[in-house]
Parts: sequence; C-alpha cells; structure tokens
Amino acid sequence: MAKVKKQPFTALYPVPAVMVSCADGAGGRPNIITLAWVGTLCSEPPIIGIGIRPHRYSHGLIKKSREFVINIPSADQVKALDYCGIYSGRDVDKFKATGLTPQRSQMVTPPGISECPVNIECKVKDIISLGSHDLFLGEVVLVQVDEEILTGRGRIDYIKAAPIAYNIPEYWGIGELLGLHGLSRRSGDQL
Repeated sequence: MAKVKKQPFTALYPVPAVMVSCADGAGGRPNIITLAWVGTLCSEPPIIGIGIRPHRYSHGLIKKSREFVINIPSADQVKALDYCGIYSGRDVDKFKATGLTPQRSQMVTPPGISECPVNIECKVKDIISLGSHDLFLGEVVLVQVDEEILTGRGRIDYIKAAPIAYNIPEYWGIGELLGLHGLSRRSGDQL
C-alpha cells in the first residue's frame, strides 16, 4: 500500500482525554482544564507528563502551585470534558458551570473531581519548555479509584471505567479487548 507523505504534525492517536484540576493556592478557586497531550513517562517513580500552552489560565496556576490532579472521566462525562476545554477559567467557574463536584485531595491542594472514576494526585518535578507547549512532569503521589470500577483482583476494569480517547477533533470510547500484554509469547505462534 502506498503511503502519503505529510508535513510533521501530532499524528499519534488515540490519546487520553482528561480533566486536570488545579487551584490558585490553598483556598483559591479551583479550575479544570481539558488536556489530551498527556502520557505516562516513568514507572518508578511514577511520572505523568502533561503538555499545556503557556497562555492557558491553568498553566499559570500549576506553575505557581506546582500541583495538579489528573481526573480520568468516563464516557458519560464527555460534555463536561468538552466544556472545560473550550471555556477559560479566567471567565467562568467550571465546577459550577458543569455541575462537577470538587473532591478533597489527600496529598495536594487542588481538588479532584468526584464524578471521575480515577483521580491522580501529582506534584510537579520539572517544567520543560518545548515550543507551543510546556511539559509539566508530575510525580504521582496518590491515586484514588472508585471501587465500582475495580475487578476482583483490584485492577481497573476499563469497560466499567469507560475512558475517553481523543482523535483530533473527535472523542471516542474504547472498544473490545484485543489481547493481553505478552500474548505473542504465550501463543507460541511465529509472527
């Protein structure tokens, strides 16, 4: 099959669509920003990177506080997810506008989002300017998971969690399980 050459662009897909909560210090009004430029960067210690444009309101809040919470929404929260990416926290209280509930965090000041089944509390280890975005390296200090989405073995059941994937400009849910890590080793088949 012939390939079409394209100029460099962000062609990686899918990417997770998350809501990151932050705050203007203790007692400050919390904010939510929708991000898709998010990824696991290290296992030990657990580090997650989030890319934010410097002109975004949340960029300044996170840079100042050096803390944030990654909230993984479920498919039924796609409208709130979209809203938090379109409107600025400079102009609107996104918790009030979306009806989302701030959830007290255990290790950081910003609240999580109660309705999101997974909340990942992070402290900023470093900020790297990359160009259009700055990369915030967040060390995971605590993960809160709704019990209802856990399997009997204590792992996240992704069908129950119903995460949202972002493929510019579309939001997608996850589909079927295709296999488990190591399936090529277990099958004994030649590739």
